[in-house]
Amino acid sequence: MTSRRHQDIIDRLQGAGYSLPDMPPAAIGAYTAALAAGLLVFTSGQLPLRDGVISTTGKVGETAGLVSPDVAAELAAQCAVNAIAALQRELGDLGRIDRIVKVTGFVASDPGFTEQSKVIDGASFLLKEVFGEAGVHTRSAVGVAALPKNSPVEVELVAFLHVDAA
Repeated sequence: MTSRRHQDIIDRLQGAGYSLPDMPPAAIGAYTAALAAGLLVFTSGQLPLRDGVISTTGKVGETAGLVSPDVAAELAAQCAVNAIAALQRELGDLGRIDRIVKVTGFVASDPGFTEQSKVIDGASFLLKEVFGEAGVHTRSAVGVAALPKNSPVEVELVAFLHVDAA
C-alpha cells in the first residue's frame, strides 16, 4: 500500500508530462538501480531511456550535428524520471522520501561546451516540480568525453528518508 504523498508525487510527475515506468530501466552492467543504506537511498546513474530507447544520442554542444543543450536538458529530465522509478522500486512508496539531497549529472560534451549546468537543470527543475521544496538539492554537473550507449546525459541522485521510514 502506498501513501497519499506517493500519489501526490505521481500526480505531479504526470502533470509535468511524464509517466513513471512500471520498472526502472534494466541495469546495463553488474549493479543495482538503487540501494538504501540507513536513511539514504542512492541511485545508480540513469540514462534517458524511454521504453528502452534513448531518443537522441551523441555529444552535447552548440554547433550543427551536436545535441543541443535544450534537447539535452529534456533528456536530463527523463534521467530524473528513471531515477524516481528506481527509488520507487527500492522503497515501494515514494512518500517515504523526505528530500532529494544530491544530484550528480554527467554530460557527454563537445570539447568547447561549458554549459553542463544548464543541461542538468532539466533534472533539477523536474525534481523540484515533483517533490516541491523537498526536491531542492545540492548538485554537480560534470562534462565527460563519453557515456554508455552514446547517451548525451546521465543522472544519479541521493534521497534522504523520513526518520520514521527507515
